[in-house]
Amino acid sequence: MIHQLRSDDEAQWRALWTQYLAFDGSVLDSAIHDGTWSRLLDEGERVHGALAVVDADAVGFVHYVFHPSTWSLSDACYLQDLFVAPTMRGQGIGRALISHVCAEAAAAGSSRVYWQTQADNAAAIALYDKVAERSGYIQFRKPVL
Repeated sequence: MIHQLRSDDEAQWRALWTQYLAFDGSVLDSAIHDGTWSRLLDEGERVHGALAVVDADAVGFVHYVFHPSTWSLSDACYLQDLFVAPTMRGQGIGRALISHVCAEAAAAGSSRVYWQTQADNAAAIALYDKVAERSGYIQFRKPVL
């Protein structure tokens, strides 16, 4: 079952979030953890999240952001984070989370959902190749703070 994040999901979300950051090799300040959780629950924000639950245990999450686009008059939806617990991979949970975001984007009138992954994340790429088309673009990044 997939549901939008609720305040009582915090402990399970944080456990998965910590695993996700470790998988990515990222370390974030605790203020970012707290701020992200707060924003995910704030109905006035354009960032949203959902949790995949199996037998009352959170096994995955997705975060997504609606934003204006210069390529469409409707918002685009950026699927920013997707994570499934390693023991639950290969069971369709990632696909279900992507489908959830696509349904939410369609309901909001978004023109598209897009995302990225690390070039060496073969498992994710195998799934993404089944559910979407590659854009052909390469991301560049330059920190400004």
